[in-house]
Amino acid sequence: MASKELSTLSVDIIESQLSTIDLIMAMFPSPGELEIPDFTMQCIERLRDWCQEPTSTPSMMPSSISLTVCLPIANGDKTIPVNISVPLQSEGPESIDQAPPLGYSLRQPDWMSKAEVAQLAASMPKDDALEAFEYIQAESARFLETKQSQAVASAGTDAHTSSRGPIVRVWFYFPSLSTRKKRDDMVNHAPGYSLTGFVLAGKPGVLCLEGASPDIDAYMSFIKTHSWGDIPSHQKKVSERFRETEGIKRVFARMEEITDSLGERGGQRANRGDMQALEAWLGSKGLQEAFEKVIF
Repeated sequence: MASKELSTLSVDIIESQLSTIDLIMAMFPSPGELEIPDFTMQCIERLRDWCQEPTSTPSMMPSSISLTVCLPIANGDKTIPVNISVPLQSEGPESIDQAPPLGYSLRQPDWMSKAEVAQLAASMPKDDALEAFEYIQAESARFLETKQSQAVASAGTDAHTSSRGPIVRVWFYFPSLSTRKKRDDMVNHAPGYSLTGFVLAGKPGVLCLEGASPDIDAYMSFIKTHSWGDIPSHQKKVSERFRETEGIKRVFARMEEITDSLGERGGQRANRGDMQALEAWLGSKGLQEAFEKVIF
């Protein structure tokens, strides 16, 4: 399929695009917050001059102007780079009087993995760069808070005790566990109780928690009361299947959901977990006995 011919935007729209660049520059005035190459600044100045006297199409008109915003996160100790593309041309003459939305994409910082960046990018607002900035800053700050909580929870993972008592490992069984928000709550609230482990959704579902018994009990009470508060009591089917109490060391560095990492799921709605994959995964961590007690 032949690509559509690009047409230069109208003077008014290019002025609007330049105003957007000015706004971004004003929003991020501190050194290091905005990366604009010299040749890009020269192009911007040529466009400003052209907008004052638009007698002809400016020479060497690029299809877009690129710059990078290094969004400050939390207290500014960390940043996350966002590549911005400001279109100056559009496909087809019929759209040259409408400003195309800014393009933007995340660049991996050294404190996030590729998978974590991809997860953040997947939920970014579309076609609104300023709204995307707010989302990225808020979600990245939340991500850092979770990481810090997990670091506290996993500190001293070789110890057998915590200030709340000995470390235990408790296994819970769900006939069915599917709601995404409920699963997210189970993961996100665990660090606040100094708990590590995993959540597996499906039919059946499994929850494994490592931590002090009082913390596990308080966490489960919170989840049932608050996160599951809108679920009828007869649907809150969860049972404790196995509690390991003797000489337990943490096996899991953090709390996570493993549903998608175990491969494809079966069942009419793809909600039946692969128990063989779970068995192999737990076996690799020396938890074969737990699988036999929880699943069978």
